[in-house]
Amino acid sequence: MAFTETTTTGYGTRVGRSFKSIGSGFIIFCLATALLWWNEGRAVKTEKMLDEAGNAYVEMENPNKKDASLEGELICGTAMATTEDSLTDAQFGIGAKAIALRRTVEYYQWVEHAQSKSEDKLGGKEVTTTTYTYSKQWVSSPVESAQFKDPAYQNKNMVLTTIDEAEQYAENVSFGAYKLSESLIHSISSREGMDLAIAEDLLAQFDKSTQAAYERFYGVQPKTTQQQPTQQPAPQPAIPDSIRALLSDSAKAVLDSLQAVNDSIVRSMANAENKKDLQYVHQASNVLYFGRVPGSPEVGDVRVTFEKVVPAKVTVMAVVDGDSFKPYKAKNGKRFQTLVMGKKSGDEIIDAEKEANNMILWALRILGVMLVIAGLKGIFGFLETILKVVPFIANIFGWGVGIVCTVIGIVWSLIIIALAWLFYRPLLGIGLLVLAGFLVWVFAFKGKDKLKELASKGKQPQSVPVENV
Repeated sequence: MAFTETTTTGYGTRVGRSFKSIGSGFIIFCLATALLWWNEGRAVKTEKMLDEAGNAYVEMENPNKKDASLEGELICGTAMATTEDSLTDAQFGIGAKAIALRRTVEYYQWVEHAQSKSEDKLGGKEVTTTTYTYSKQWVSSPVESAQFKDPAYQNKNMVLTTIDEAEQYAENVSFGAYKLSESLIHSISSREGMDLAIAEDLLAQFDKSTQAAYERFYGVQPKTTQQQPTQQPAPQPAIPDSIRALLSDSAKAVLDSLQAVNDSIVRSMANAENKKDLQYVHQASNVLYFGRVPGSPEVGDVRVTFEKVVPAKVTVMAVVDGDSFKPYKAKNGKRFQTLVMGKKSGDEIIDAEKEANNMILWALRILGVMLVIAGLKGIFGFLETILKVVPFIANIFGWGVGIVCTVIGIVWSLIIIALAWLFYRPLLGIGLLVLAGFLVWVFAFKGKDKLKELASKGKQPQSVPVENV
């Protein structure tokens, strides 16, 4: 059931806040202007750097063998990223030979959602009604329910245990005959679930502490009978190649089908062996679950997911530096290096980077324009607030202020972008200035002419029909 809260803000308080917002609006306006200018320069410099890198790189034909002639060259090569490092999650006593280990934690909690609706009243007051609703969901950190607005939901959250997320990387990752730098290692994304082998005594310790936390909050619960795993049929060995060569194609197809079933049984047995159920702790695949029933979570349940980054084929574009790599430095000072999954050509990587650069350019442009408009509304918003004593008039005036701020904000943004392009690329900058000037002319002069036309029509006397006598 929803919980509502109503607050009233007086006219004087609203006017005072609106005058304070002038300063914050001016700051937002200035920061947005700086963002627009910086973004254009960033995009141009990045594009020039990518063009330079696209013309400078050479293909590394065989990364498995060091080539002294490639020293200091920007290369593009594909090889397996591998490691012999063993990583360990000390808290759970598990580890693996992997490029990285990652532990993520989720908590099942009550979460508060707020939705507000404001209404202006005659005399300048504002009445705000906030509706609070609550739902249970998995979140990345515990939720403090003591601050919930609805007393019925206060202090309804708890956690059975608190576990920190963790991530660690191997220090030595090979790329053929070379070694990957730390930043390139962090770009490898070949994640897969990690098989858990948590010690029985540690699981029992987790179960005991989790039970204590559960019973403190929910009370003592009756014990449940653990279900014994069903006996799996023994997997059959694969058919030797020498025998397969003597069989017909149809017989081979049948054997392949049987082998697929056999492999499925092997995987099922592996999962069954990896699955351990205690009363309050459950281990399955790469997930460790703290709670009574994993399929029916209760508030306070915690699930921990373990992943590892395994060896994979990657493509590196960077400068050869001895037996490792370093970023490419363009003439304009911009640096570039990248690692992508799979086999890619240098041209494909450069094209993808240019596309990403263009997407960032437009995203920041839109954000900058919106912030400029928001800053202008913050500066001139006090005019609307002063008229809030009569909400109907204030709304009409506020609509007009919003239109004016939007038009001015767009024009100002175009001018800033054009000036930036004039600084970095003059031809395109001139085109944008022409567009901004056209918008100013339409808004300032055409709008004025339209107002005069409407005013003249309003002053013309209305003709009165004369009846025939």
